[in-house]
Amino acid sequence: MLGETIGYDDFLKVEVRVGRVVAAEPFPEARKPAIKLRIDFGADIGERRSSAQITDHYTPESLVGRQVLAVVNFSPKQIGPFMSECLVLGLSDAEGRVVLIGPDRDVPLGARMH
Repeated sequence: MLGETIGYDDFLKVEVRVGRVVAAEPFPEARKPAIKLRIDFGADIGERRSSAQITDHYTPESLVGRQVLAVVNFSPKQIGPFMSECLVLGLSDAEGRVVLIGPDRDVPLGARMH
């Protein structure tokens, strides 16, 4: 079932950008299993931190160097002792486990989804 219809101008307000994971570590303080990420979005945006509930398919070691898509213009969100500065995007598989969304080949850091 589709959600509410939005206009194209509404879509343009959401800044979905590509970044490269430069550091990842377990986040044992989180209520649900998560990984803390540091993501480089290039010179214009810089590095942002994110907490992602992606432990079913990923280990911290498997994420470093990977390009991911994230919303970079949400307000920061406090998650326990950690400030999340962007929302990494993913889809649920058939069992409800998150699979990350990213380009299938390298693209310039900070490139905007369109």
